Amino acid sequence: MTDTGTLNFCWSQAMIAGFVAAGACDAVISPGSRSTPLALAILREPRLRCHIVVDERSAAFFALGIAKASRRPVLVLATSGTAPANWLPAIIEASQSGVPLLLISADRPPELQDCGANQTVAQNGLFGLHVRASHALGAPHDGFDSAYLHRLASRAYEKATWPHPGPVHINQPFREPLLPSSDSANGEIPEPIRLARPGQLPAAEDIRHFAGCISGRPGVIICGEMPGQHENHNAIAALAKQLDCPILAEPLSGMRYGNHDRSHLCVRYNHWLNNRAFADLHRPEWVLRFGAFPVTRNLQNYVSEIRNTHAVVEPWPRWSDPAHRLTHLFRAEPADVCSALLAESPVAAPRAWRQDFAEQESIASEMADAGHIGVMLEETPDATPFFIGNSLAIRQLDSLSGCSEKTIHFYGNRGASGIDGNISTALGISAVHGSVVALLGDLTTQHDLGGLALARGRNAVIVVVNNGGGGIFDHLPQSDLPEFEQGWRTPQQISFEDAAQTFSLGFSRADSIQDFSRALRAALAAGGPHLIELQMP
Repeated sequence: MTDTGTLNFCWSQAMIAGFVAAGACDAVISPGSRSTPLALAILREPRLRCHIVVDERSAAFFALGIAKASRRPVLVLATSGTAPANWLPAIIEASQSGVPLLLISADRPPELQDCGANQTVAQNGLFGLHVRASHALGAPHDGFDSAYLHRLASRAYEKATWPHPGPVHINQPFREPLLPSSDSANGEIPEPIRLARPGQLPAAEDIRHFAGCISGRPGVIICGEMPGQHENHNAIAALAKQLDCPILAEPLSGMRYGNHDRSHLCVRYNHWLNNRAFADLHRPEWVLRFGAFPVTRNLQNYVSEIRNTHAVVEPWPRWSDPAHRLTHLFRAEPADVCSALLAESPVAAPRAWRQDFAEQESIASEMADAGHIGVMLEETPDATPFFIGNSLAIRQLDSLSGCSEKTIHFYGNRGASGIDGNISTALGISAVHGSVVALLGDLTTQHDLGGLALARGRNAVIVVVNNGGGGIFDHLPQSDLPEFEQGWRTPQQISFEDAAQTFSLGFSRADSIQDFSRALRAALAAGGPHLIELQMP
């Protein structure tokens, strides 16, 4: 019989080999004892890029960032007890934003469950409905078939990527001892399973019917957050040109920046949708929506008030219709739907329709003061990822970012829109792209100060807007409450300079747009990690 420690290691090696064969390239490990066999197997696998992150919550968000940028599942490993529970916020975000993660929690064996053993909690099914699949494995046993573990890894990998990308959880118990008695390394990787997935092409009859609904009629295309695929941007732009309709595109759609046709874009809608007279006179007869539901209230309300033809293109098996206005749903890729509609040669809307939107855009552009948003987008180098925090930051970006042929990859955690883990996610993105620029609020930054530990050695510029607490609440009804300052605005006394020094980041503080521009330019030129505090009233 094989000794338990060696058995644990060989079992772990077989599982990790299966993940590598399936396509895994990155692994994020939080150190622990019970997870030793798997950690050792990962660290000794040269085809995996390993990242060590002490804090499990930060580790899961860091992995989320890597997976967002690479669109590949990332392995995440933690020990037993409360350690994997810290993954939950990132798991929820990954589930709701369609980001693939492969989470492996080590566990105590069955004989130590439900008997008061130390560091033992019920880990099977820990994440409930927030994972695409959950596998509760038994402890490694002598004579196991490695083919089982190879195919388990392939199953988990596929479930994390298709048909709806998201997190998958594997709970793996181990008996002691945890270390192998000898170096029994086996570097063999099994042949990958060749997966043939069905194409999701829209039915010709459905396309023909929808083309008839929109042909020659005034309508709008709405673009929310979408995975960055250039073919989608070109296809949507071509369809808008054929229909001569405006595209109301949010920053996270990827439509605002890049070398695709941007002639039909509207990016200042938060300014002119406040004009009720214009909005009431320009009710479209149809709306075609790509990506997630809009972020800002003005665009949400405008879309929600459209009671005619309302189509959503959503290749993932999720329902995106919070306004309950849906009339057509296309389960296909945006580029395929656009190409099929173009093949029907729909007639353009009356010429004055889009011209009215273009005039409003022109007026709003002349009046706009982009402030710190404009500075950041001007100074951010071409092809650099730009991570935007939630709450007020994403809304300011939506209103003020404008558009340009510069290639900027916008990212955000908009699945659940939480303010936790944003620094860690941004730094995970930098692990793929090689750099990142991030704009966060002061409370968002405070929620993830531990994430700054991941900035060492990275080209990362994190800008924290210090407006004295929860600035988003100034725009909400809570601002009229007598308890507003105490219960919602919550100004903090944190020293971001001390935080930067603790984690060895360069630091600068700016209290004017001019100072901010100089500080940002200097940080980008210097390279390495930097934290810039922009003090705003």
